[in-house]
Amino acid sequence: MHPEGIAVEPMNLLIIMSDEHTRRMTGCYGHSQVQTPNIDRLAGRGVRFDNAYCNFPICVPSRANFLTGRYCHETGHWDNAHPYIGHEAPSWGHRLAANGNQVTSIGKLHYRADEDDNGIAEKRVSMNVKDGVGDVRGSIRWNTVPSQAAARDVLQAHAGDSEYIRFDTAVADDTVRWLGDEAGTYDKPWVLFASVVTPHFPFICPQRHWDLYDVDGVEMPLSHDSYPDHPYWNRVRPLRLSPPDGSDRLPDEAVRRGITAYWGLISFMDEQVGRILDAVEANGLSENTRIIYTTDHGEMAGSFGLWGKSSHYEDAVGVPLIIAGPDIPAGQVRSANVSFIDFFPTALEAVGVDPEPADSDLPGTSLWPIARGDSDPERIVFAEYHAAGSPCGSYMIRDQRYKYVHYADPQFPPHLYDLLEDPRELNDLGTDPGHATVRERLHAELLSICDPVEVNERAFADQRAKVDEHGGEEHIISTYTKIPYTPAPAAFGPVKDPFQ
Repeated sequence: MHPEGIAVEPMNLLIIMSDEHTRRMTGCYGHSQVQTPNIDRLAGRGVRFDNAYCNFPICVPSRANFLTGRYCHETGHWDNAHPYIGHEAPSWGHRLAANGNQVTSIGKLHYRADEDDNGIAEKRVSMNVKDGVGDVRGSIRWNTVPSQAAARDVLQAHAGDSEYIRFDTAVADDTVRWLGDEAGTYDKPWVLFASVVTPHFPFICPQRHWDLYDVDGVEMPLSHDSYPDHPYWNRVRPLRLSPPDGSDRLPDEAVRRGITAYWGLISFMDEQVGRILDAVEANGLSENTRIIYTTDHGEMAGSFGLWGKSSHYEDAVGVPLIIAGPDIPAGQVRSANVSFIDFFPTALEAVGVDPEPADSDLPGTSLWPIARGDSDPERIVFAEYHAAGSPCGSYMIRDQRYKYVHYADPQFPPHLYDLLEDPRELNDLGTDPGHATVRERLHAELLSICDPVEVNERAFADQRAKVDEHGGEEHIISTYTKIPYTPAPAAFGPVKDPFQ
């Protein structure tokens, strides 16, 4: 029974997670070009959340946050070299397993290793951080040098095959098999976590999905011709986007091809989602299974001169979130602010598991009453970033109208966006005198969650300790090649340098 007095019937839960899917680049979110018919039909059956967010816009911390329901400054998951192990904080998987509910994952996890007790009882077709370590070089935030990786990946965008395409096909294959052969064998409601890795780069998509789009007609990125003038991004952007020719931007043709490949990967991913949804229906599971679709974070796709995630712009920190099920209203939209901290109570309530006393201080709330319209609170969303390429920690507070971004280093002024009047974040009010009261109010909200200076110092200390653990800064820089993306398991290789 939920606190509002509305019963949530225990039933199966299928979570489908993609990787790096920009929310607005989805048909049901209003994009006129990107083709996502299967995600769109799921939205037609259920509820679309327009203001859903990850709490840390990069893979490893976001996925730790998704499983633990706690902010990463609490659990110490600072970057892609600090993966979830299991002892840092209980996961919702631990709670379900203790109650006898089956928890199975198929696909990308990005935790440390399958052998760890992270609460997921059965792991199939897994992808975790490389060698159980991850991107230690990215932890050296105090000595960041320009990287050509993002630019070269865009310049190499093309139609073809890749280890990620093969991996996701296998994930969908195994998910379809599980739904047909095993879903009906459990006495209690189960949770199946099906996790694909597209549309994460490399920007290589199957030819048939590339052909869905006209390269010359794709939508160009926001602020493509004139980047925002802000001290933080003036320092960081050249580190993240460093084309091989020494310029500060990519040719328009390369950008168009990069976007075409990214959209093609979204459509390929949507195709795998469709196969899974078809299997739910074909095996008679629709009446006792709720379905969630989301992604771990977004992709800037060239907007504001940025590729990848790692920012608090909507395209990076915003995520698509769709919930459907037999007791979920069809074809509705919710504007409530929600985020990944809400998945812990959502998973427990979905299958009928009560939280433990140790869970009483969790910051999230179950999504089921919000999805059903029983509750639509005006909620604050918090996000943070302490990972690769950032000279200091950054923090986001979003209320129903405004987004406030604070940097731990005072040399970088804050951002403020009125998302009601300026949803594309083109007018920064971070230093506007007329909005000083709004900034003060949202900064007070930030301080109620954490001390940004203390968190920043702790993140750097933990990252220095991680670097020392692996041989020190000089050793890592001289011997450790920064991985452009986590390789798929060897069975889906061969693993090759994607830039050769």
